[in-house]
Amino acid sequence: MPHLTNTPASTASTDLGLGLGTPGYAHPLLAPEEWGALARPGTPVHWAALNVSNGPGTRPDPHCVQAAGRLHTAGVRVLGHLDAVWGARHFGELISEADRYLDWYQVDGFLLDRCPTERALLPETGRTVTTLRALLGHGHIVLGHGSHPYPGYAEHADQLVTFSGSWSDYRWSQVAEWTAEHPPERFCHFVHGVPRGHLEEALRIARWQGASTIWFTDRTDRGGRTVPWEAMPGYWDDIVSRLGTGVSE
Repeated sequence: MPHLTNTPASTASTDLGLGLGTPGYAHPLLAPEEWGALARPGTPVHWAALNVSNGPGTRPDPHCVQAAGRLHTAGVRVLGHLDAVWGARHFGELISEADRYLDWYQVDGFLLDRCPTERALLPETGRTVTTLRALLGHGHIVLGHGSHPYPGYAEHADQLVTFSGSWSDYRWSQVAEWTAEHPPERFCHFVHGVPRGHLEEALRIARWQGASTIWFTDRTDRGGRTVPWEAMPGYWDDIVSRLGTGVSE
């Protein structure tokens, strides 16, 4: 069974209730209903990641400009999607992409996806995050590890993605003990293949493990052949009603 943690209060807490973090829908031209749903009043969205074309693309995309604008108007935080490729991406490439996201889409922060987890790569990740914060002035940084990283990464990010994977793995997952030193607002869980009948169980696991931002979907990765986050869950209305009315910061 999942490890039950206590989550003491912390000055780092943003006092968010359980809500949604969108890892990256398909392009707004291909998924207009999905992007529109995120901007509806009362939808409990903490943030939504914008991935134009494996990054910001080579020129401003009018469909993405429009989608980001609607989310900003609705009070939803928009994050630029940056792929760290587990530490293999060059520092200059990431910062160049971040500049374009800021210039073209006025993003509120960044999701550094496929972020490394090892202690040895922490200094370089810290350098990247420090530079991103300098560009933003004030913004939100999410490190998308997908598993529990070396604890020092928590010092650099507003949130860490400590689980990204299938329901079959999630329902028996264990949380790292060091996460109990931080409030739930610091952690995100992304789970695909969650059956409708197990949605409440999945939400209970997130609460037990101390994760405030989640994305649960009944879509699957088809053995790694597809991206399960690109479409809306089949039980969208159900999960929104279970999470309740919420407003992102």
